This record gives sequence, structure tokens and C-alpha cells, in this order.
Amino acid sequence: MSAINTNVEHFEYDNKIVRNFALASIIFAIVGLLVGVLIATQLFMPSANFTQYFTFGRIRALHTNAVIFAFVGNAIFAGMYYSLQRLCKARLYSDLLSKIHFWGWQLIILSAAITLPLGLSTSKEYAELEWPIDVAIALIWVVFGINMFGTILKRRERHLYVAIWFYIATFVTVAMLHIVNSLAIPVSWTKSYSIYAGVQDALVQWWYGHNAVAFFLTTPFLGLMYYYLPKMANRPVYSYKLSILHFWSLIFLYIWAGPHHLLYTSLPDWAQSLGTVFSIMLIAPSWGGMINGLLTLRGAWDSVREDPRLKMMVVGITAYGMATFEGPMLSLKNINAIAHYTDWIPAHVHVGALGWNGFLSFAIMYYMIPKIYGNQMFSKKLMNAHFWLGTLGILFWAVPMYIAGFTQGMMWKEFTAEGNLKYASFLETTLQIIPMYMMRALGGVFYLSGALIGAYNIFKTMLAGKLIANEAAQAPALEKVFVAQGSDTYWHRWLERKPMPLLVGALVVVAIGSMIELMPTLMVKSNVPTIASVMPYTPLELEGRDLYIREGCVSCHSQMIRPFRSETERYGEYSKAGEFVYDHPFLWGSKRTGPDLHREGGKYPDSWHYHHMREPSSMSPGSIMPAYDWLLSQKLNIADTKNKLKAMKTLGVPYDDYAIAHGEEDLKIQAKGIADNLAKEGIKVTPDKEIIALIAYLQRIGTDIKKGQQ
Repeated sequence: MSAINTNVEHFEYDNKIVRNFALASIIFAIVGLLVGVLIATQLFMPSANFTQYFTFGRIRALHTNAVIFAFVGNAIFAGMYYSLQRLCKARLYSDLLSKIHFWGWQLIILSAAITLPLGLSTSKEYAELEWPIDVAIALIWVVFGINMFGTILKRRERHLYVAIWFYIATFVTVAMLHIVNSLAIPVSWTKSYSIYAGVQDALVQWWYGHNAVAFFLTTPFLGLMYYYLPKMANRPVYSYKLSILHFWSLIFLYIWAGPHHLLYTSLPDWAQSLGTVFSIMLIAPSWGGMINGLLTLRGAWDSVREDPRLKMMVVGITAYGMATFEGPMLSLKNINAIAHYTDWIPAHVHVGALGWNGFLSFAIMYYMIPKIYGNQMFSKKLMNAHFWLGTLGILFWAVPMYIAGFTQGMMWKEFTAEGNLKYASFLETTLQIIPMYMMRALGGVFYLSGALIGAYNIFKTMLAGKLIANEAAQAPALEKVFVAQGSDTYWHRWLERKPMPLLVGALVVVAIGSMIELMPTLMVKSNVPTIASVMPYTPLELEGRDLYIREGCVSCHSQMIRPFRSETERYGEYSKAGEFVYDHPFLWGSKRTGPDLHREGGKYPDSWHYHHMREPSSMSPGSIMPAYDWLLSQKLNIADTKNKLKAMKTLGVPYDDYAIAHGEEDLKIQAKGIADNLAKEGIKVTPDKEIIALIAYLQRIGTDIKKGQQ
């Protein structure tokens, strides 16, 4: 070993960038939660859909993006940049890159806030943003990565602490997930089509969707937990060896679990089974992390009673444990058969989102802000009030939704003694759970109220102090040393000192599962058998499908009939993989607030759909669906129809040159036919209106096969 290093270097931590991300996180927490309360209200009060730009279908994606990427995303960057500098004993690599990262991320969020209410959406869950914004996300993520690795490489601390392992895995995996899932063919600056179709698109999307939860909402927060919890409790992490096991097993197993979102769908059985097996195994590393966190508090539980930050951490870590136990349980087919498409799933998600992500984010703010402002939090009482309101909010949100979800699952499957569906009308189940929706909205108000108190407390703390923008620090310069090979952790000690091999190792570990899971379905045709009678959409139907995507109908309606007697009795023949080969993107949905639509085509006359969109309750008394009356008056934009057909042809959809050249002409002929049908029933509407295209699409869905056709 070398002699003690006396070459002490002086430097400064950049607290300004931490402050900026923290402020953005707090502001967007209020915005995201406010939109959440609004959409919760819309589900029992349709009149709250007060404009076409703020309907549930459009702003649900605004809520998820605002909470995940704006509130939580900014909190992640604030927490990482604060901890990374102190763990590396170095200022961030580049002040310029820090500023580009901050302002670039806020511009991306602003772009999402503008485009999603306008209906500019890919419809892919947690990845709804259109391609120019996706490109911007990739570029800013690279800026973040360069800044992070530059800081690590110039560190004065030899050992890469466990938190940094999780930061590295987050960077490399999110980059891979985002790029692969976002691949699309642009039609214009505001429209694109996923390069994947149907079953393949569903698999790639939920490989992304599940692992967006894993590597954006879990791994960075585990890294933050490993740094901030010991700091708050003034205790070392419970087990170093457990943290090694936790890290590598978690990132390896998590990446395989995405197909459990697609059980009993048209996804090949082998992929479904693979997702289930790895989901069950995922309990071990997930609970390993929870246990490592909670046992770090051994001997410090008196502090938990007194410190609101530790209360939040404990409830957050416990919520993580609950959610990561429930997830594998929901991947069991017998449980999934009841829970999937019900409100059980949002309840499960929000236990993690509100408890784990929300509480940890605020606890970290409560720790960082006084540190960088050189004072104490303005009010401990307000911190406690925030904690209890937030906890009540979680309970009032989740418990009613668990009840609602189980009620839905049971009612959908119940038969009478005579063998008929007991609740044949889907609306009967919806009306039964409206009181639960009201309680959920109340829970959202509680949680939002706590966040408002937290924001006030933090702003008052800032006003009472002064930002230490450049915090003075010192540390010895880094010198080479050698680790004794006889130690049982030699291999990992070596790895912890080599950030680039650690990066490569993490990439290899997550890539293994990704390739084995995705490649067979993307490359082997027998995984997605075709059906000869399935034809591409007509130009008018394609435009109608894009309107369906614009209005966010997939948020409430699935297009996937599972092979259960209860579903085939209610909706019709179960869905086949070959029916979706021309669907760019897939529209299977993940939640049924309304009935499944995969056999909607030909079920009702055109006039029924017209009146249903004009005033849903006129066709379905008691419906909570909002009116879409603007579709009746707005003119269909067909300026990009030819380009859409060309893009689809590029993706392998068999449109010939004649069909593309005469696309607009064929569209107008089909539109006139629908308008004439409506006129026969006394409905006067010109063929150029959006409602005509939407009716064309709805009347087409699921009509390509006859009952029993394979």
C-alpha cells in the first residue's frame, strides 16, 4: 500500500444545479398531481372534461408524463447530482453540460405539456411523445451521461459507492430502452408510426414499459436510498455484500419481466411463461433491497419517531416492498386473470408511485435544501403534516381501487345458474364502483394538499437562507493502490474502481435478457402466425384509427379479447395474433374503464356510433364517457394521407402504388357511403367530418376473421 497522501486539493461543489432541479421537481409535482386529481374527477363527473384538449383520454398521458418525468425525473437528477459530487469528491464534470441538461429537460417537459393535450401522441404507454421529442430526450440523456461519467472519471474517491452502481445501470438501461422502443417512421413533424406491429409492438412496448418502472422509477431511487437513508439515520448501510447481490440480481432479473403485462393475450405462450418465471424470481432481489434499507435503521428507530424525513423513507421503502411483492403475485396467471384490465393495476402502480417515488423524492428534498442553503427546514410541524396527509392520500387512493378492481374482476366473470353472464352489460360494473372513484379523488386531494404544504415549507426555507452556490470542499488527490487478491470480494472491489468496466458489465447483464426475450418474436415468423383474410386498413379507416389514437381512446378501451368464456360470451371470438400484423402501433390497452372493442365492427349501425360520440348517455344511460361533439363539426385533415400510406408501405404493409396514388379518392368514396347511411336515418353530416373516419375505423375493428378461424 502507498503512504498516506498529503496532497490535499481544494474544489467546490455545484449546488446551483441541484437547486434548479429541486425547484423544477417541486413545481411539476404540484402540476402533475393537480392533473391527476382532475382526471380522477373526470371518471365520476364527465362534465369535468370541459374542453377537447383536456379530456381524460388526452391528459391521462399528460399526468403520467408530468409525474414520472417532470416531478420524479427532476428529483432524480437533483438527488443524483448532489450525492454524486460528494461520493466522488469532485465538482460535476461540466457546468455547461449541467445547464444544457437542466434546460433541455425542462424544454422536453414543456413540449410534452403542449403536444399531449393537442392529441399528438404515439399512444405507447409512458412513451407517448412524438419522434422529435424522443430524439431530444436521447440527446439530453447523452448529455447527462457524459456529465455523470466525466464526474466519476475525475473523482478523488477511489471506491465507487453502491449508489453510483445504480446510477450507472440507470443511465445505460434507460438509453437502451428508450432508443429501441421509440424507433418509428416519421410521416411529418407531428406524426409517426412505430416500426413494430401488433404482437411485436406489444412485446417491445411492455419490455420498455415495465423496465421504465424498473430503471427510471426503481434503480435510481435505490441508489438514492443507499446514499440518503444512511445520511439521515447516521448509520452505515446494513450489508455491503447484500448490496452487491441486490444490485446484480435486480438488474439481471428485472429486464425479463415485461411479458407479465401481456398474460392471456396473443403474445406467444413461451414469452408469457418467461415473463412469469422471472417475475417470481424478482421478489428476492427486490426484498433484498428493502431489507437492506430497513435494517440500516437498526438502532435508529427513535430517530424515525422524531424525524419526518425518516418517516417518509420508511413508508416509501415499505411501499416499495409491498409493490414488488404484489407485482410478482400479479404475474401468476390465476391472479392475473382476475386483476388485468381492472382498477387493481392502477392501485398497485400508485402504491409504488405515491409511496416509493413520491415520499422518497420529498424526503430527499427535505435533506438537501437545508444543506445547500445553510439552515434548517422552516417548520418541522409542516413536514409532519405533509407526511400524514400524504399517507392518508395513499390509503384513500389505493384501498378503494383495490376494492374496485376486485369487484370488476369478479363481476365480469360471474355467471347465473342457467349459464348466462350475470352482468351482461359492462356498464353495470362501472356504475357499481363509482363511489370508489370518488374516494380515489379524495385521496388525490389529500396527497396534493400534502405536496402543497411541502412546497410551501421548502420555499420558506429557501427564503430564510442563502444558496451556497459553490460549496467549498477539499480531498486528497487520488493515487494508485492495489487490492489484495486473497480477499473474498476482490473481483468486485476491482470492479468498483473501474467505472467503464462496470458500465459494460451492467449493459451486458441487461442486454442478455432483452435479446433472448425480443429477438425470437421479432425475427421468427412462426411466433406471429398470419391470417390470409386480414387486410390492411383503407385510407379512411387509417385516418379514423389515428383519430382514435389522438383522442386517447386506448386509455379506457382494450382491443384484446382473452380466451376466457366470460370474455368470449361478452365480446365475441377471442383475439388472434395474426389479426394485428398491420397495427402500427398496437392498441391492446391496459385498462378497461369501458368495454373491449375488438369485435366492435358491425355490432351497431353507423348511427349508434354517431349518437354515442355526440352524447354517450343517449346510447348508454349512466355512462361516464365524455361527449366528443367536436368530431361532428371538425373537418378531417387528409393532407398527410398519402404520406401515411407510404410510411405504412415502408413498414411492410402491402399497399401498392395504385392504392397510394388513389388513396384520397378511395377515402372520399368510403366517407360518402357512411354519410349516406347516416342520412337514411335522419342524420345530416357531410363526408369530410372527423366522425365519419372514426366510424369507419370502429366498424372495421375485428371483422377480418370469422368465428373459430385460426
